[in-house]
Amino acid sequence: MPLVSKKSQSHQWLRWFLKVAFYRSRGQQKPLFRLLFASSVFLVLAGTIINYPGSKLLAQKPISQDLEAASFFQQGVMRYNRNDLQGAEYAFRQALQKDSNVSAARNYLGNICLQQNRLDEAVQEYAEAIKVNPNFSEAYYNLGLVLHRQGEKQAAITAYRQSLVINPTNPTTLYNLGLVLYEQGQLQEAIAAYQQAINLDNSNANAYFNLAIALQEQGNIEMAIATYRQALQLNPKNATAYNNMASLLAIHGQPAEAISVYRQAIRQNPKNASVYYNLGVTLYNQGDIKKANGALKRAHNEYRQQGNIEQAEKIEQLMQQIAQKKEQQQPQVNQAATPSQTPESTNKLEQTPVPETQNQLETPSETPASPSDVPVSVEPQSSSTSSGQ
Repeated sequence: MPLVSKKSQSHQWLRWFLKVAFYRSRGQQKPLFRLLFASSVFLVLAGTIINYPGSKLLAQKPISQDLEAASFFQQGVMRYNRNDLQGAEYAFRQALQKDSNVSAARNYLGNICLQQNRLDEAVQEYAEAIKVNPNFSEAYYNLGLVLHRQGEKQAAITAYRQSLVINPTNPTTLYNLGLVLYEQGQLQEAIAAYQQAINLDNSNANAYFNLAIALQEQGNIEMAIATYRQALQLNPKNATAYNNMASLLAIHGQPAEAISVYRQAIRQNPKNASVYYNLGVTLYNQGDIKKANGALKRAHNEYRQQGNIEQAEKIEQLMQQIAQKKEQQQPQVNQAATPSQTPESTNKLEQTPVPETQNQLETPSETPASPSDVPVSVEPQSSSTSSGQ
């Protein structure tokens, strides 16, 4: 019998666990998994949690009936807030030795593990948190977060969805769910998740941006353009959004506005070779050969500086072909081209725009302009604050 690594066994168990959790909980509001954890076969994991954006854990009962556990927990919180992660971890583990059911300590330990890139330990902490409190939606969210980072995307989807079964109105869970669904190629479901996230929080520029990308790939050009506009209203410095929107405007028969939007993209990022290339092609298709050559020359120089010699040589060939046609001054107006394409003829430059980038995981500690997957803790309001034991 072939040997299986402990990590592989853990992930196999976790995928089964999440699958059972999700399907057993549909239509239920009662605590989940009580029967699952009654078995002595259950894999005991060392546990934690991370809280998601805007979540507040209200004081329902004391953090622990054990005064020593409560004291160690408070010490851990203070050290964590001072970025003394080693001291905080020691204090939280001391609290758990006194009382293994302090869910808030599990939460902070998970934060520490994730910040230190101890991802397998973080997974274990979240699983232990779920064992203590099967209705802990934040624990499922955080489990999804770390699984997503590990590349366990299907398991992450299941964890995010389980979090939404318990708390369906958290926009960040929906946002991250949309992101991983998009990465899995499930465009329609990703679009639905982003739209729900926006309905709950219409101030998230990244949600609009990622929704626009998904709509663009789906072929819904008009809706994608409108959504890029909304993203840029919230974040007018997003050069990629300008570039993507301009490409869509060009193929949608709005070249004049496309040229203007490409120039806005350049103002935000003067080193973006693909924007210069797209601008040059659009200008060429509009018959402005002189300005087209200027933009293509800048694209050529930027690609060379980036070390992309292959693309620079393609642009050289294109410029030579345009020069041969310059006397005719009769370019056929069509659509802009992406940096990765070489036109079949200089009379017809076509584009199938591909979104440049997709935003990464968002958590409450970061602004939408620079999302990351660093966890955030919700501090207890007093020594009697509960974290959802």
